Amino acid sequence: MLSWSYWSIAVWTAMKNLRLRKMRSGLALLGVILGVGSVIAMLAIGEGSKTQAIAQIRELGATNVIVRSVKPGSRASSDGESTGGQQKVSRIVEYGLKYADLKRFREALPTVERAIPVSLVRKDAHNGAKRLRNARIRGVTPEYPKVKPLKLGRGRFLVATDQTAAANVAVLGADAATELFGYEDPLGKDLLLGTMAFKVVGVLKSPRGTLDSQEIFVPLETTRRRFGELQVVRTAGSVDYEKTQLNEIILSTKSIEDVAATADMARKLLDAGHAKKDDFEIQVPLELLERAEEQQYLWNLVLGSIAGISLVVGGIGIMNIMLANVTEQTREIGIRRAIGARRSDIVAQFLTESVVLCSVGGLLGIVVGITIPQIVQHFAGIEAVVRLWSVVLAFSISTTMGLIFGIYPAARAARMDPIQALRNM
Repeated sequence: MLSWSYWSIAVWTAMKNLRLRKMRSGLALLGVILGVGSVIAMLAIGEGSKTQAIAQIRELGATNVIVRSVKPGSRASSDGESTGGQQKVSRIVEYGLKYADLKRFREALPTVERAIPVSLVRKDAHNGAKRLRNARIRGVTPEYPKVKPLKLGRGRFLVATDQTAAANVAVLGADAATELFGYEDPLGKDLLLGTMAFKVVGVLKSPRGTLDSQEIFVPLETTRRRFGELQVVRTAGSVDYEKTQLNEIILSTKSIEDVAATADMARKLLDAGHAKKDDFEIQVPLELLERAEEQQYLWNLVLGSIAGISLVVGGIGIMNIMLANVTEQTREIGIRRAIGARRSDIVAQFLTESVVLCSVGGLLGIVVGITIPQIVQHFAGIEAVVRLWSVVLAFSISTTMGLIFGIYPAARAARMDPIQALRNM
């Protein structure tokens, strides 16, 4: 077994030989640096998009089954649109989930731990001259944070007395608070939702850009009494009145294993209770999460493979340079063999040189690979997440490439006839 001092001398000799050929070594390093850097950077950008998508899905809850109201025919293009600028006759369209569905879920689904009703109203929100047009006002119960991971930044969330008294209180998402109050603290202040005044009792600490950060939460009973169930929908050439009791019912199951069965049972209950089969939809976040993780795995595999090609190209460049080094060091190889160096010593010398070159390039490539995603994130606004496994993977591949592509030049040097090598002196 070769001693530690043997390998120390081999590494020192390799570094010395590489410094003697600075231009050639630098070009070889550049190929490895770009290869390692591109692998880390592309995987970081892919991992960032995956993290963002999965975080949005996780907001829906992995153990939740979300039942939503859907306007019949909204999935397809509607027929009979107005022509010639004529006004269509106003009508009332009643569809979607009802409180009877909520009661049926609570009574008939043993796998459901909680069934949380949600309504959605669109109104302009005002705070003096500041306005949030067509704001998403979500009517919820105090149990809503138990099925959705809301983080409270300041103040409080809705409580039971707010619900029973139909109090005019509101909890603002982070973006909604910024739009309406700027840098002013909104706690305890009033704002108008439509034409009605509400007192702000809490502000969420939601990540900017998420749906929760743009919403305003009020008690469910308040939306029912103050805004009613009839909404006016104005489109080009028509005015419709849509009546929907509940926009969502979130079913929280006792365990992940119950999610699929709960979704099937909920669909059967709705099919039996709704004459219109297309006025609701069931969304299972767990299925979306599994699908997103699978797709992102394939996406990372594609990105990593594309970036890995550059590493292979860098490895081929290493092999070419090592072959050139073997040719230049023919006399040195002959002298070493003549004074007793074994073939294994020659192989160790050139393999060490190749591995050292790729290792140094790998370390510099890590710096480049970590820096590029930060630059992209800062200027392009694309989230990028550098994982430790991607750094280790890229560095390991670069070192392995040095070993693989150094074998042939090292073997060629070891097979060299000492007498023929000495003749080149």
